[in-house]
Amino acid sequence: MPPQKFRVALVQMSCGPDPEKNLAKALERIGDAAGRGAQVVCLPELFQTQYFCQREDHELFDLAEPIPGPSTEKISEVARKHGVVVIASLFEKRAAGVYHNTAAIIDADGTLRGLYRKMHIPDDPLYYEKFYFTPGDLGYRALDTRAGRLGTLVCWDQWYPEGARLTALQGAQVLFYPTAIGWHPAEKAEFGVAQHDAWRTIQRSHAIANGVYVAVVNRVGFETGNVRGKSAPGQGLEFWGGSFFCDPFGRVLAEGSHDREEILVGEVDLKALEDIRRNWPFLRDRRIDSYAPITNRLLD
Repeated sequence: MPPQKFRVALVQMSCGPDPEKNLAKALERIGDAAGRGAQVVCLPELFQTQYFCQREDHELFDLAEPIPGPSTEKISEVARKHGVVVIASLFEKRAAGVYHNTAAIIDADGTLRGLYRKMHIPDDPLYYEKFYFTPGDLGYRALDTRAGRLGTLVCWDQWYPEGARLTALQGAQVLFYPTAIGWHPAEKAEFGVAQHDAWRTIQRSHAIANGVYVAVVNRVGFETGNVRGKSAPGQGLEFWGGSFFCDPFGRVLAEGSHDREEILVGEVDLKALEDIRRNWPFLRDRRIDSYAPITNRLLD
């Protein structure tokens, strides 16, 4: 049986222009996290490169690879070596012209347990993801691993309560959000504090409303989308870090800085999860007979 307690690690890292060096750093950090007692390690969104979606460039599709593929083989080897579950966000080449922003869940024995393909795809200044990624078609998923039953969503998904709810309803004990989010330099002074607070608040609300732990891992550093020596025009993005781990009451148990690489470790306690749900039985009191209109775009 899965343990009643397990430790999760969030690898907050910066990403340089060389994908091989980024992967090597991530693999080393997985070992470091395992050495600190983690049974689950989550990497940031698209950690193998700088955040390339700051521009639209057909050549960047060459960064994508199949899953299983070379990167998952290396990650699986490290997962098996250290006996940890790894959540790795990858640029998936599914077929010519069909690419996804995909989280691979690799179990502690190195087995590829499953995939989650990012469902909500943004298209904002310097976040031109609709150019690159086909929306996910696997739905929301909770997967059994050696550590526990885990749900994974990705970045822009974190603003949508529906995705969190549907994953939690499948029995996920933890929702993981691999993330790449930062400040536009021209906006930071006026909106930066409010943007970060909204991001933190919405994800804590998912923990409370669904009675689950939430683990969010972001990157740090200033990036211009430099991949193999070619950058996006413009001001770049300052990724704000702030990775955090909170319990089903929304209490933040571990939180990262805005500007440093670090590994955060927190404990999932399934007894505490059940105690909180018994006292705040939100899932019990749902009026599922009244929610059908949620599938409409608007209620005009």
